[in-house]
Order: sequence, then structure tokens, then C-alpha cells
Amino acid sequence: MKSIAGKSYKYIEIATSIEQQIYDGVLKVGDKLPSLRVLQQEYGVSISTVLQAYYHLEAKSLIEPKPKSGYFVIFCSADILKNPAKSNPNQSSVQSSATEIIVDFFQNLTIEKGVDFSLGVPSKELLPVAKLNKVMHEAIISLPQGGSAQGDILGRENLRRQIARRSILWGGKLTKDDVIITSGCTSALSFSLMTVTKRGDTIAVESPVYFGLLQLANTLGLRVLELPTGPLSGIDLKALKKAIEKNDIKAIAIISNFNNPMGNTISDDGKKALVKIIQKHRIPLIEDDIYGDIYYGDSRPTTCKTYDDSGLVILCGSFSKTLACGYRVGWVVPGNYFDEIVKLKLYLSSTSSTITEEAVALFLEKGRYDHHLRKLRHTLHSNSLKFLKAIITYFPKNTRVSKPKGGFLLWVELSNSINTEVLYKLAESEEIRFFPGKIFTLQDQYTNCLRLSYGLVWNEEIDNALYRLGMLVKNYEKLKN
Repeated sequence: MKSIAGKSYKYIEIATSIEQQIYDGVLKVGDKLPSLRVLQQEYGVSISTVLQAYYHLEAKSLIEPKPKSGYFVIFCSADILKNPAKSNPNQSSVQSSATEIIVDFFQNLTIEKGVDFSLGVPSKELLPVAKLNKVMHEAIISLPQGGSAQGDILGRENLRRQIARRSILWGGKLTKDDVIITSGCTSALSFSLMTVTKRGDTIAVESPVYFGLLQLANTLGLRVLELPTGPLSGIDLKALKKAIEKNDIKAIAIISNFNNPMGNTISDDGKKALVKIIQKHRIPLIEDDIYGDIYYGDSRPTTCKTYDDSGLVILCGSFSKTLACGYRVGWVVPGNYFDEIVKLKLYLSSTSSTITEEAVALFLEKGRYDHHLRKLRHTLHSNSLKFLKAIITYFPKNTRVSKPKGGFLLWVELSNSINTEVLYKLAESEEIRFFPGKIFTLQDQYTNCLRLSYGLVWNEEIDNALYRLGMLVKNYEKLKN
């Protein structure tokens, strides 16, 4: 039985059991579920508890009620589309600039019309804006000079302590003195790359890879080696070993949990094996764990840092994906590179915002963050199933799509004949936005792929937009001309 905040919920146990049967194909589309009375007797609970379980499954679009007939399965694993193919990039170092479509997207970021599946943060309606406003006021009152004084170069002590306390969830043993606060995760990644590389060096990354890392590498004059990556297990470690033998790789950069854009998660064994590889070759690993708190299972996944006793893993994170992107509160655990990163922060950004740091610290300290995360994870998991059902229903049958176990991003692979940059333009005319696959690589690949965000409030407009996008895909050959 799942335990939430120290309290066990029987309805979660019932719902999870039924959900697993749906995934295993034991329960198929159209099957009628046991009556409320039958489950009440079987589990020894009240009718209201059974109803809660069914409401939980209904919210995920797994079942639906029919008047005077009971509850029926409307989603079945047998209908799930295939996973995207494992990537196979040309394993040579390349260098390029950001594509025009990235620039176009960010220039039009403020346009608030239509449906935007491209955003890399959850919709504001899913975030605790009112509660954050309240705690922001508390932070201003509690801080010396109302937060206008210059803060600690390492960041607010209370925030560093809260981040260290949370490391127990992924098997870490951090103290506040292991953590440096940064202005978002991008700053953490920037400091890390600048510390362990110099212009002209080569870094190894997953492929497809988060376009922000490509832009950062380009700015720093780094060469990027893209490695094969699977939709489930992540970076191919055999390919990494061969790449290390053939190339002078100065750093490896990955998103270990619920990768952007493919959604894969490296298993515990995979993380252990990756750490052994970097320790053997003394190559620093920059680990971005920005999505780690948005898991759908019973427990938070581990990190590569969990298994690191050498100090070679530099762990980066942020609250931008879970609380407030605009607060720009990130952090880095530099390991062996602590002093160098402190100096870089001092030279390049000095201290960060004490007010937002203290506000986030108070939000965590009061237990509001965990309460918010439970609701957010439930909503996003439900959304992922609704999006998957819509893609199954509206898109061509040969469509492939990822099934992440956390985060809020889907990687969709279409027919090879479809160019998603052209599709992007067609969708824009329908006031629908997404990210074409080409921006997640420096090579000529993923032209038939796209990334969708389901960090939105599900409603009829979203469903209709997915229907219209599916129709654009189906009618692509007619429309592209």
C-alpha cells in the first residue's frame, strides 16, 4: 500500500491494483469492473473508499462510468503505440549554432493564444502561485532590510539545508555545505561546464539532447559528441565506452531521470555502471536532475550522485519545473569542483536573489512543497495517459511515442516522410505550437520527430488541438504543398 506523508491510503492500493491489471492487459477496453459492493467486501473498506479509487482511475482516463451500469475500462495497454526507435547518431564531434526555429520560438514566447505544447515548464494553473505569493511576503518580512541586503555567495543557508535534507529521498547524504545556489539550472550547468572544460574540448551527450545544452556548448566553444540513446534506458553505455577510447572526452552531460526530450530514465544499475566508467577514466559527469521530483511511481528515482564516492559527479537541479520558473532558483553540488565553481559564481554573478531563495526555503520548510508535488505528480501522470490515448486515437497507426514514468514531456516519432519543421509551420497556422525534433541535435536527424509538453490543464481545447494536430499529420502530403 502506498504511504503518503506518513499516512496510508487504502483507495490508492485498490486503484493501483486495478491500474496494474489494465497495464498488464488482464483488463481490456470495454471490460466491466467489479461493483462497489464487491470491492467493499473484498478489501473490507467503505463504499466511499472504493468510489475514491474509481475516481482516481477515472481522473487518469483509464475507466469511465456508465449510468446504471457501473464502471468500464476505456484504456488498454494493448492499444499503446510502440516506443520511439533507439537513436543512432553519427558518432563524430560536431559544432553548430542554434537553429532559427529556437530563436523564433523564444521571440514569440509571450503570445498567449492557441495551444502551446512546446513550453518546457508546467502551466501556471498547475503551480501554487497564491501560496508562493504568501510565502514571498513572509520572506520579505523575515529578511534583514527586507531582502535588499547582499546575500551569502553560497546562497541562503536555510535553502541549502532544505535541499540537503531532501537528498535522503534519492539516497544522498548531503549537507548544506555541499550545495551552492545558482540562478536556475542553466547557471548550474554553465558553471559546471566552464569548470571542467575549455574552448575546443569535446563533451559527450545523449541524443536527442536538450537544446539548451547545445546552445550552451556552442557559446562555450565546445565540441559535442552525440551518443546512441534508448527510449527506456537512456544513454548507451557500450557506445560511451567506445567513444572514450576513440575521443578525448573532457566531460559527460546527461539528464538521468525523465530525460528531455525522450523521457527515458537510467536504471539504478545503469547509473552505477555509468559512475564506474567515469571513475575509471577520471571524466567528470555533469548530471541534470531537474525532473527528478516529478516521478509517478512510489518513490523518487536515485541519481548518479547517489553512487558517487569519487566527487566526479556534479549534480545540478532547480525548482523551475516544479514551483516557479521566474524565481530562477537552482543549485549545484560540485563535488571535487566546489572551490572552482564558487569562484566562477563570484566572478560572473556574485550572489543570487535572497528574497526568492528565502521564499523557496520557507515553502520547503513548512511542508508545502511536498503537498504541492503530490498534486502535481497526480495531475501530470493523468495528463500523460490522456495525451497517450489522444495520440492513439487521432494520429496515424504507425506513430511511435515515449511513455515516461515522470516529468511532462513526450517524444513522438512520425513516418519518415514527414518533416516536422514543415508540420510546425502548418500547426502554427492552426495556433498550435510544439518543438520539432531537429532542434534536439546538431546532426541531420529527428526530422520526423517532435516534442509535446503535457504540463497543461487538460480540457476540451487541449483534446481538440491534439485532434487537429493528428489531422495535420494524416493529411501532411496534401497540406505541405
